[in-house]
Amino acid sequence: MQDRLRTGIDVLDRKLDGGIPAGSIVVLNANPASQAELFLYELTATRGTLYLSLDRSKQAIRDSLEHSPTNTGEPTVRHVSGEAPLDNASKLVSALPETSNLIIDPLDVLEEQEPPSRFRSFMNDLQNHIFNTGSLAVLHCLDGRSVPPLRDTTEHFADVIFQMDTTIEGDEVENQLSIPKFRGGRAPTNVIKLNLVEEVSIDTSRDIA
Repeated sequence: MQDRLRTGIDVLDRKLDGGIPAGSIVVLNANPASQAELFLYELTATRGTLYLSLDRSKQAIRDSLEHSPTNTGEPTVRHVSGEAPLDNASKLVSALPETSNLIIDPLDVLEEQEPPSRFRSFMNDLQNHIFNTGSLAVLHCLDGRSVPPLRDTTEHFADVIFQMDTTIEGDEVENQLSIPKFRGGRAPTNVIKLNLVEEVSIDTSRDIA
């Protein structure tokens, strides 16, 4: 079996036969008005992590990690800014060491860069480097009021897609995780109900629908 890298969410890792295949690009599609960032924060506790922030400042990310109720690591945080974010992100990604995590949060900023061919070139370089280093890249993609036109391209490159849907049912906030795409392995076919309070856990109090 191909080497697996843990996500840090124990129950999910067991459902994925130990984790995600090394060298994979993972897309996390989630509403910006959700607790999806807990996924990213828990991932930092599994191994060395480079955290590229495209929106929030480096200090804002560090403060969020410090005050997060879940277990976190001590990632290297970089704020990618300026008029050439694709170039700046590429330079940082190229220095990612062996068997590391890469988090890009959110990818939307890069998906909006013109022309589209530059984004496709970035994704090809990213895919090669993640594969060659046996690392894991998690791309946080905002699934909100507007979606960048290159999101289809992103999902085509992705090896694994986590689709997190957040709804309000009565007086409860419900989070459901589906895995519609999983190259190189067997993914759960059912929707997974999540508890996103202090950490990411699977809700076993109700049947998985």
